[in-house]
Amino acid sequence: MVPFDPLLRSPHLQTIAAHFWKRPDLTAEFPVERRLYRTEPDVQVLVCSQRPRGEARGEIFMVHGLEGSGEAGYIRSLSAAALRAGFAAHRFHMRTCGGTERLCPTLYHAGLTGDLLAVLREFRNQGRAPAFLTGFSLGGNLVLKLAAEMGEAAREYVQGVCTVSAPLDLAACARRIGERDNRVYEARLVRAMRQRLCATGRYQMREFAGVRSVFELDDRFTAPSFGFGNAANYYRTQSAIGYLAGLRVPALLIQAKDDTFVPFAAYESTAVRGNPWIQLMATEHGGHLGFIGRGPNRLWLDEAIMEWIGAAVNKSPVESSTVLRSQ
Repeated sequence: MVPFDPLLRSPHLQTIAAHFWKRPDLTAEFPVERRLYRTEPDVQVLVCSQRPRGEARGEIFMVHGLEGSGEAGYIRSLSAAALRAGFAAHRFHMRTCGGTERLCPTLYHAGLTGDLLAVLREFRNQGRAPAFLTGFSLGGNLVLKLAAEMGEAAREYVQGVCTVSAPLDLAACARRIGERDNRVYEARLVRAMRQRLCATGRYQMREFAGVRSVFELDDRFTAPSFGFGNAANYYRTQSAIGYLAGLRVPALLIQAKDDTFVPFAAYESTAVRGNPWIQLMATEHGGHLGFIGRGPNRLWLDEAIMEWIGAAVNKSPVESSTVLRSQ
């Protein structure tokens, strides 16, 4: 696998540059099918799919981060790489995201795995092969938790999991986001979260008076709405790191040591380092969802993920785990 050679060494510049970097758009070549899936009687989630010409080599689901959508640059970019490699690309939206605010009575949270599992089950009922799951930031916590909590049963639906900048320890990440150097990012996230919650029609802007941090918003809104009580309990019970012992499918975890939101300590834990199903690709630089490289490896993240997935195609979970860990 090609090592990451950062174009920028500042984690903040990497994070910001990746957000604005121009990404390939293959919509004209591979039309997008937008479909709503009913995952519960009163819940619908959006999946935007693109298929390659001819028979697909496999199915790749992509899950966005906090307040993101399938239109995020990192997802559009990976979708293009997947299609060029002959894979079907499916951009999964967490409930209330991507313009679906009024299609369900609840919010979403970092460990809400049932919606994605419902869509995967429908795919398997259609006779499709187990899919690869890729999760970015908050979506990384979600896909890893889903595969881990299913244990051996995950192999029926999931061939492999890849995460990028995943907040494995939600409490630690909430504290880090609240630090001074992340003040601009946190203000932007809180503003987006507040606007989306109001767009559901269930909240009024005045209810958010005094809420200035992700922790406060989770403590007052996210956690109570799902019965977690408070943010501390929500973070404790929904962090993927607490489920990793149950993982039984190959997983690639891509993480920059200088991530501005995610402390690297979680990736040095026994839960990660001691798990034979996990391959950790740690880089010195890259920021949060950055990984803008030099020269021909500008969009290095797409290359790394697709190389890893390509090595696992047409192999059983055990076989692919052996191959992928040896890369």
